[in-house]
Amino acid sequence: MLPTALLETSASPGNPALNIAIFGGFVLVTMIIVFRASRNNKTAADYYAAGRSFSGPQNGTAIAGDYLSAASFLGICGAIALTGYDGFLYSIGFLVAWLVALLLVAELLRNTGRFTMADVLSFRLKQRPVRIAAATTTLVVCFFYLLAQMAGAGGLVSLLLGIPDKVGQGVVIAVVGGLMIVYVLVGGMKGTTWVQIIKAFLLIVGAGVMTIWVLALNGFNLSTLLDHAVATAGNPDILAPGIKYGVSDITRVDFLSLGLALVLGTAALPHVLMRFYTVPTAKEARRSVVWAIWLIGIFYVFTLVLGFGAAAMIGPEVIAAAPGGANSAAPLLAFELGGPILLGLISAIAFATILAVVAGLTITAAASYAHDIYANVLKKGKAEPGSEVRVARRTVVVIGLVAIAGGILANGQNVAFLVALAFAVAAAANLPTIVYSLFWKKFNTRGALWSMYTGLISSIVLIVFSPVVSGGPTAMIPAADFDIWPLSNPGIVSIPLAFLVGWIASLTQREPEDAAKQSEMEVRSLTGIGAEGAVQH
Repeated sequence: MLPTALLETSASPGNPALNIAIFGGFVLVTMIIVFRASRNNKTAADYYAAGRSFSGPQNGTAIAGDYLSAASFLGICGAIALTGYDGFLYSIGFLVAWLVALLLVAELLRNTGRFTMADVLSFRLKQRPVRIAAATTTLVVCFFYLLAQMAGAGGLVSLLLGIPDKVGQGVVIAVVGGLMIVYVLVGGMKGTTWVQIIKAFLLIVGAGVMTIWVLALNGFNLSTLLDHAVATAGNPDILAPGIKYGVSDITRVDFLSLGLALVLGTAALPHVLMRFYTVPTAKEARRSVVWAIWLIGIFYVFTLVLGFGAAAMIGPEVIAAAPGGANSAAPLLAFELGGPILLGLISAIAFATILAVVAGLTITAAASYAHDIYANVLKKGKAEPGSEVRVARRTVVVIGLVAIAGGILANGQNVAFLVALAFAVAAAANLPTIVYSLFWKKFNTRGALWSMYTGLISSIVLIVFSPVVSGGPTAMIPAADFDIWPLSNPGIVSIPLAFLVGWIASLTQREPEDAAKQSEMEVRSLTGIGAEGAVQH
């Protein structure tokens, strides 16, 4: 989910001073809310799960805010503007992915765990090795996702503020990282959740206003809009499949592989799953599901209109040649519709989107280390009261500094592979173990470890030897050429491989079965009985 393009120009659309003012207003309002929300952050449950105090509608809105990254807004609008039907496949893929996440694992995970994914995976397996493996995959997913978001933030804000040089963009990345650290350090999950709620509201309202505006200019007739898009593009094929993913057999298989990673990876993204620990009951978790599906579904309908609106009013050639390429479609459309003011508002929404996502990623990574590694592995579940939260806050600072440094290093490079790697690792390393743990009684510790490490290693190796890293002008290392794996995403191999290895490893080693634990997990996952405040073994 590439957040924005990486820009190489000093041209700044609109008014940089106005953009700074709108950015500053958003930061000021959210910072006040974060400080107010921080007053009750005393226990681990307060810091990691906001004291489980959010209602279903609130949490559903926050889920939408966490899930709808800048790629959902900037990236998909641009993809539809340039490739039409094939671009809209991203919207469909992301929405279907969310349905799989909600219906397959979300509520079961919430009922079984306390704060992190590792709580579930280690519920009836050996604590130490499983928590270490789960924390490792969680940190890897969050790290690569953070790098892409941070580098994208540098590109977006630098363009809008007219900062062309690498040093200036590095400063922008450092500012974004600093804000992220303050949000999470002070506000914890409660502050992060309110930032995500505000961001979701702004994003959906902003996209809705632009959608109605575009439709009004076309007589509220979608067919008229599509005809104008075809006329401007001079290519009727944008309404038919195949522009991007029908070029060759490899591109078709590549899309299948990407689709698998998106649909299945979303169901195992740690920062998305962690949101379900912030509601008090299973009923509220289900209400979260309903709200999230509606909000996310409505938003992706908006992207269809905005994408073809940009194609009709701006033109694919102009968008492709603009600073930022495809990801400039939504800002250019906003400038065309409402001038500098609307552009500033939409740009602030995109900035808020990045900020909310990186805050969610950061608190997830901090919780994984402090709760899984420090409290349950190093302290063996006997950490002193308050020490876990202190470790989590220190971890936030470390993760923030690493993300800033990594974002500066990744700035100006093709960071698409970082996003693909995050989804591929989540789908291959996390999902098989989650599904087996919840639904297969014979699944054991060796199966979990082999599955997680196989998914992690195979995903990284296949990405390293893929075209997104070397072998082409758009690769991360364009001068090198070691792309022996033809696909850009490893999901079609790494996901089935992780499922297979986990199955074989479990069947080839017998572990003493704990019938009581298995029964407890089954009852809790399906009913939620005993989920509130239960202590893991």
